[in-house]
Amino acid sequence: MIDACQHHIIIVPYITVLKGCTYSDAFNIHSLLCFYFMTKEEQLLETPRFNVVEVPASPDKPDGKKRQVVRHPGAVAILPMVDDDHVCLIRNFRVSVNQALVEIPAGTLEPNEPPIDTAYRELIEETGFRAANMEQIHRFLLSPGILDEWMHLFIATGLSEGAPCREEGEDIENMVVHWDEALQMVMDHTITDAKSIVGIMLYDQIRKVRAENA
Repeated sequence: MIDACQHHIIIVPYITVLKGCTYSDAFNIHSLLCFYFMTKEEQLLETPRFNVVEVPASPDKPDGKKRQVVRHPGAVAILPMVDDDHVCLIRNFRVSVNQALVEIPAGTLEPNEPPIDTAYRELIEETGFRAANMEQIHRFLLSPGILDEWMHLFIATGLSEGAPCREEGEDIENMVVHWDEALQMVMDHTITDAKSIVGIMLYDQIRKVRAENA
């Protein structure tokens, strides 16, 4: 397997259909089978959570216009369903915007950590809930204009309560709400966090389809 970081490989986006694959398989196949081209990346900033690099804006013109890209290991977001009609959201102070946001739990992948393992771990760390089941329903790019981060979206069920293991500096409060209230918080702009909006609205559609097919 080619190490994209070591060899400074940039993945050229393309569309493919992967039938009969799990999300994890699809993620690995995507990494192996997508079109590659070699180019030099200039590292501008290195941090414990992400790096910033400068790359050619076009693969056809490696010496042309440059763009700055944030390299991120990826993350997970979890919708913890306490029961069929209640979800555990969190109120999370975000220093980047200097305000507390209503969100779904989320966290960054550790090196070589499968997304599903991250989802189980982050759910415990942020909310204290342990999940008997974790189902991945999507993965999406958060802001591909500047960022290569993939967000893996999970539904957690079969929850049991426990003590959270929040990191130093995290200011998080659990909010168990009725599903209809979570939807209303999206519609009235109480929830402004993108991953949370995607997760709630997508899973609402999935719930409706499953109810019709039950």
